Amino acid sequence: MGRAPLPPGSPLSPNAGVPPMPGAAARGMNPQQPKKDVPEQRTLVVGRGISVQGTVQDAERLVVEGTVESSMISAKELAVMPGGLFRGGVEVENAEIAGTVDGTLTVRGSLTVRATGRLLGKAACRRLKVEDGGQITGQLEMLSDDNKAPKPAVPVTPAADAPVKAEG
Repeated sequence: MGRAPLPPGSPLSPNAGVPPMPGAAARGMNPQQPKKDVPEQRTLVVGRGISVQGTVQDAERLVVEGTVESSMISAKELAVMPGGLFRGGVEVENAEIAGTVDGTLTVRGSLTVRATGRLLGKAACRRLKVEDGGQITGQLEMLSDDNKAPKPAVPVTPAADAPVKAEG
């Protein structure tokens, strides 16, 4: 026994609440369909109040608003939102930390620690930006752009009430 499809305009139907593009009908475009030339990213969002433990596979983008505990995750992007907690190991292209990461973080591209972000443990990245108020406690390794050996790891242990300031 199957379900009847949702009527167009239903708040639960795909693209509900998305306003049509101005002039789309005149150009022969259907505003309800995504562009064909832009590949859709496989995104996993762990919402506020939700806790996930285990392995995450095939997610290109991981957004953490709740809690994620994992031994190792490999993805393209990691975003830990304010109030979010990631505990474990993760390897990504780019990461934006506005919540807390506790564990091992390897970023092959840019790592941004927002003013509300806390990075605890061991991290390695190619480019680093820390907003005023962002905190890094542990070991930080800067990856080199060429194939030479990485720069030596720098232990980071700021005073308990002093924020780390860095731009890169």
